[in-house]
Amino acid sequence: MSRPPTFTPPPCAHARTLTTRRGRFAVLDARPTGVPQGTVLLLPGFTGSKEDFIALLEPLTESGYRAVAVDGRGQYETEGPDAQEAYNQGELAADVLAQASALDTPVHLLGHSLGGQIARAAVLIERSPFLSLTLMSSGPAQVSELQRQRLKMLGDALATMTMEQVWDAMRAMDPPEETPVDGTDLRGRWLRTNPVQLIATGRQLVTEPDRVDELAAVQPLPKHVVSGERDDTWPVALFDSMAVRLRARRTVVAGAQHSPNTDRPLETAAALTEFWDGGY
Repeated sequence: MSRPPTFTPPPCAHARTLTTRRGRFAVLDARPTGVPQGTVLLLPGFTGSKEDFIALLEPLTESGYRAVAVDGRGQYETEGPDAQEAYNQGELAADVLAQASALDTPVHLLGHSLGGQIARAAVLIERSPFLSLTLMSSGPAQVSELQRQRLKMLGDALATMTMEQVWDAMRAMDPPEETPVDGTDLRGRWLRTNPVQLIATGRQLVTEPDRVDELAAVQPLPKHVVSGERDDTWPVALFDSMAVRLRARRTVVAGAQHSPNTDRPLETAAALTEFWDGGY
């Protein structure tokens, strides 16, 4: 589970609802002083939320970018239905296209982990809303064998237990690391996440096919592959080879693991803004 450094957004950001043709989405909307030089749409990963990008918001706005971090359907503060088909990857990708349209300007799209695979799916449906695509700690296909085992256990638990029971079981097996975040915040986010969304997207993570060649054929579209030095969800070597296949910019954030956005936010923001500034 991602552990953002805080659930309190910086002064440059405010929580609001983004109204789209496919419904309403909870977002953190961070704006720079003056006219933005670009707009960024940030998609969180599995079990995550818009708060995973809080540490990036201030450095991104200081570099002149408007950053909009979103809770997808069924994630934290965005409601979602209880039908698994509502969380098919195509449905989630269509939501991203609707979010981009509602922002009413071409956007730089960034997806973390599961969010990266949803972002890829959106680009493969319709490239025109996007100025660039960044895949952060998001691999070319299914997750590692260890993660597939963990996702199966989670899916089995969610099918028979309440979210609170699953939370208690997870805490017993994997006590939270020391973090500035109050455990109450993490628990509250978990309890407000739709379990059907977790079951459906967890299944996607263990079955996702390799679509890198399809994505490479989407041109012109600058692409960026970002990861930490270590990753327990996909081997870092897979990110390296994916970047080569995509002819993408490759950034390895020193000292970071699966979540460079929370592990090393300043270094990550610097690499992102250099890319968006045109250093493709």
